[in-house]
Amino acid sequence: MAESWPLEQLIKLRRSQPQLVQRALQRLFDEDEELRWSVVVNAYLDEEISLARTAALLGLHPLELRERFSEKGIPLRLGPADRSDAQAEIDAIRTWKRKTGD
Repeated sequence: MAESWPLEQLIKLRRSQPQLVQRALQRLFDEDEELRWSVVVNAYLDEEISLARTAALLGLHPLELRERFSEKGIPLRLGPADRSDAQAEIDAIRTWKRKTGD
């Protein structure tokens, strides 16, 4: 129990100061690539986010993420599940095209 108190306090603090907790989590995600990868991939595996959204959150092109998932034996869910997933895929491609100058 002693080791979990900071997390419990963050959960409580989120109710009264959500922006403060969000900024702290964003900083942690920005600084800790392993944590970001684990959280985002777990959300993907739990079917909370699409492959395109996963790629965007990890700063990867969807094709690069597919290759990494393949190498790691992570199952691929291809194709959008709904309209918001389709939009996330479109947005990811547009972002990638802007970065590459195509």
